[in-house]
Amino acid sequence: MEAPTQPLLRLRDLSTDIALRRGTVHALDKVNLEVRQGETLGVVGESGSGKTMTVLSVMGLLPSGGQVVGGEILFDGRDLRRLEAKELRRVRGVEMGMVFQDPLTSLNPTMRIGAQVAEPLRVHQGVSKAEARDRAIEILRRVGMPRPDKIVDDYPHQLSGGMRQRVVIAMALIRSPRLLIADEPTTALDVTTQRQILELIDDLREEFKMAVILVTHDLGVIAGRADRVAVMYAGRVVETGTTADLFRAPRHRYTEALMRALPESAAEGRLYSIPGLPPDLSRPLTGCRFAPRCQFATDECRTGDVLLTLDAAGNGHEFACLHPVAEPVAITASAPVAETAAKASEPLLTVRDLVKEYDAGGSGMRKTAGRVSAVAGVSFEVKAGETLGIVGESGCGKSTVGRVVAGLEPATAGQIIVDGQDIATLDRRARHHMHRQVQLMFQDSYAAMNPRMRIDSILTEPLEIQQVGDAAARRARVSELLDQVGLPRRALERYPHEFSGGQLQRIGLARSLALNPRLIVADEPVSALDVSVQAQVLNLMRDLQHELGLSYVFISHDLSVVDYMADRIGVMYLGKLVEVGPASQVVRAARHPYTQALLDAVPSPDPDRAPAPDTTIRGELPSALNPPTGCRFRTRCPLAQDICATEPPLQGGTHQVACHFPLRQEPAQETSAA
Repeated sequence: MEAPTQPLLRLRDLSTDIALRRGTVHALDKVNLEVRQGETLGVVGESGSGKTMTVLSVMGLLPSGGQVVGGEILFDGRDLRRLEAKELRRVRGVEMGMVFQDPLTSLNPTMRIGAQVAEPLRVHQGVSKAEARDRAIEILRRVGMPRPDKIVDDYPHQLSGGMRQRVVIAMALIRSPRLLIADEPTTALDVTTQRQILELIDDLREEFKMAVILVTHDLGVIAGRADRVAVMYAGRVVETGTTADLFRAPRHRYTEALMRALPESAAEGRLYSIPGLPPDLSRPLTGCRFAPRCQFATDECRTGDVLLTLDAAGNGHEFACLHPVAEPVAITASAPVAETAAKASEPLLTVRDLVKEYDAGGSGMRKTAGRVSAVAGVSFEVKAGETLGIVGESGCGKSTVGRVVAGLEPATAGQIIVDGQDIATLDRRARHHMHRQVQLMFQDSYAAMNPRMRIDSILTEPLEIQQVGDAAARRARVSELLDQVGLPRRALERYPHEFSGGQLQRIGLARSLALNPRLIVADEPVSALDVSVQAQVLNLMRDLQHELGLSYVFISHDLSVVDYMADRIGVMYLGKLVEVGPASQVVRAARHPYTQALLDAVPSPDPDRAPAPDTTIRGELPSALNPPTGCRFRTRCPLAQDICATEPPLQGGTHQVACHFPLRQEPAQETSAA
């Protein structure tokens, strides 16, 4: 479809300030963007770059102290800043819709789904309760929600993450808006659910002829979904152009750095990490704001204002850089990262036939509604100095495995053998001591820390609990930990809320290292970080592994990250391991249909890469209360036959698969060698 000549939304010199007690943060400085009807504009950048603040300014949802202080917000030719309050509410309530990053916090936990989806109709159009319910069911059906007539009576906590995101999309679309803003709509979702949500947004854009603004830090999402891209840094747009032009030939040095930081671009076993930190926007800034972190910066970059200029090719590609990139950036590694050689003949961790079940809540006189089969007979090994990656959809049981291995939850059955000792057979005192050997690194470091404790107390706490050394020795150990994770000593006097996401993950890693463990279970440690900070944390984890001889169980839904970090990968589905093998073989020669579907769902940052075949996993994950018999994947597998009702065992040599119809055979030399 040919885009209209006039933009539906145009931002002209948009400037936004946030008033704080310590001063004023100039969050946006003369931002210029536009999006046309039927077009998708991708907005990318690090945390704090201003991308979310831009869309919040448009929607009038700025945080306390926030105010648009300059510029224009033109929607269909009308400046929203000049409209009366009643008209402004109508435009923003009817003609615009927004999908927020975290659907659980965006939904009212005390309201049923149907009431929340229909609320905009009741508020802005005054429709009856019965009509609103019918239209809520219809829009839920259109966004692919199973059993929408039943879902409308459920509460948010009863739905999966993907289903909650569909509810939020339905809320935004029920008024048939002309502009849909999606702010990090898939950040916390696994790759299969992410693909479903992004395809849903694409389909709805075509159906409703909407303009879409897609805000994300995932360059792969932008490469495959957006028509044009705007790259933001420190409150400004530093580069903009068509997706194909920008990804094939980025011109700004910041855009180049973001692409080099991707796991797919790892060179010589290491990710590129952008040095330094973004500038403090509460202070006066001169020159190019990226200059302090740019290796090509000159005095001219630091002193004069650098404005957006058109590329000489005349393709509408603009960038604000005095020393632009001349050559295309290679965003695909030429070869897989070399795997770590086997470190020891005896495994550090052996998990045998691990089972974890929970009682499901009942109703009335029934105490339970059954047993949830979270982990069902999982076995694996981790050797000293090795990283085992565990991947799978949300609800597959990978985090449960991590919590049980780390000792946060007891196993229902099976063995967890650490350094030759079965944890389950140890008495309480011995098990307490064993916790020194195995530590957990949490996904959300901030939520895992006491907000009322300073960092020195947070890092000292495990040493005090385990009665390690005297006060002087503990202080020395804490200082050593800060040096290891690259944080200054003054960090000890601050509280968790005073740190960025990447700094908090470094503190979380420091705490997990406090007792000199041999094994760290890292549960989604970088899932919420942008690519530049993610690169810093992953490089740090690999450096410490080589320095200290650590082993990792690395849990993630991001296969590109696991491919970079892991020596071996185990793929889980509904409580079962369905494939285990060397990382390069699992990623590049998958044997199980489920693994291949996960790989095909991963968004690629390479615009020239051929689209993956449509192996999207259909339907929702079956209930762990009543899992399918035999192969648990058979109800969603395109290759399933009658024999799949009998459970296939993990079989093979170094590359094992639990499938009656594997996609590939293991090389004969590997099987015989095993």
